[in-house]
Amino acid sequence: MDFKQIEAFVNVVRYKSFSKAADATFFTQPTISTHIRNLEKELGVKLLDRKSRIVEMTPQGAKFYKYAVEMINARAQAFDALGSSSDSVEGILEIQSSSIPGVTFLPELLADFRREHSGIQYYVSMSDTQTVVDNILERRGEIGFIGEETSLSTLESTLVARDKAILIVPPSYGMPDKITMAEAVTCPFIWRETGSATRRSFEQAASERGYDKDVFEVAALFDDMDPIIRAVESGLGAAIISENIAKSAGSRVQIVEIEGFNEIRSFYMISLRNISLSPAAEAFKEYVVSHSCLAKLEPDEEAEENN
Repeated sequence: MDFKQIEAFVNVVRYKSFSKAADATFFTQPTISTHIRNLEKELGVKLLDRKSRIVEMTPQGAKFYKYAVEMINARAQAFDALGSSSDSVEGILEIQSSSIPGVTFLPELLADFRREHSGIQYYVSMSDTQTVVDNILERRGEIGFIGEETSLSTLESTLVARDKAILIVPPSYGMPDKITMAEAVTCPFIWRETGSATRRSFEQAASERGYDKDVFEVAALFDDMDPIIRAVESGLGAAIISENIAKSAGSRVQIVEIEGFNEIRSFYMISLRNISLSPAAEAFKEYVVSHSCLAKLEPDEEAEENN
C-alpha cells in the first residue's frame, strides 16, 4: 500500500471528483484513477462509487476512509517531528463550518493564518451545525466550527466566539423597532434547515414563553444565509440571524428587537479527540485559540453573557 494511493483516495473523497482532486494535488486525472484502482485491487474491495456525477464512497470505502486520513496525518506528523526547526506549515486543511462562523469570523482567521503560513490551502465546506458534527465524526474534515456546544465525549470543543441572534424583517413591513414575542411569532418566517442551531435557539426561547414551534408560519426554507437575507429584503418574511450578518446587510433589512429575547450565541471549534491531526490542523487550532474572537466582543455583550 503506497501513501500516494491513500492520498489520492482521500482527495477524491474530499473533492467528490477525480478531476478536482487531480487539480488540487497537481496530478493528472489518469494518475489519480490509477492510484485508486491499484489501492482497490490490493484491498480487494471497491472504495468509490463512480456511477453518479458526484463520486461517493461505498460502505467499504467509508470504513477505510477514517483510517486513511489518520495514516496520512500520522505520517505528516512524523515528518514534521523529524524535519527542520522551521515554524512554517503547509498542506491542505479541510474545515467544516456552520453558516454563521463561515461568514463572520472564520474568513478573517483563515486569511490571517495564511499570511503566516503561505503554504496552506483550505477546503471549506459549509452546512448546518448538525451536519458539521456528523462530518467531523466521519473524518470529512479535521476541524469544525459550530453554533452550539456538543456533549459528545469523542469531540474536543473550544469556545471561540459569541454573537447575538436577532430578528430581521422587510423594511416594507413598517414595524416598530421593538415588538413583543407575541407579535414576533405572527410573522411568516424564513428558516434555516432543521439542523441550524440558530433556529433551535429561537424555537426554544419562544417555547419557554408558551409558543410552540408549530404556531410559526413557515414561508420558506433555505440552506444558505445569503438567499435568506435576499428573501427578507424582497418581503417574503422575517428571519432570525446573526447580528453581525444583519448589520452587514445595511438598510436592505430592518433589525427589530424582541422584548425579553436577548439570545447571545456561542460558537465552538471542534475536532476529534485522541487522533492524529495534520501539522496544519494542529497549528491552526493553536492559532484560533490564541486569536479567539471573544476578545472582539463588545463590553455590553460580555455583560449580558455573564448575567
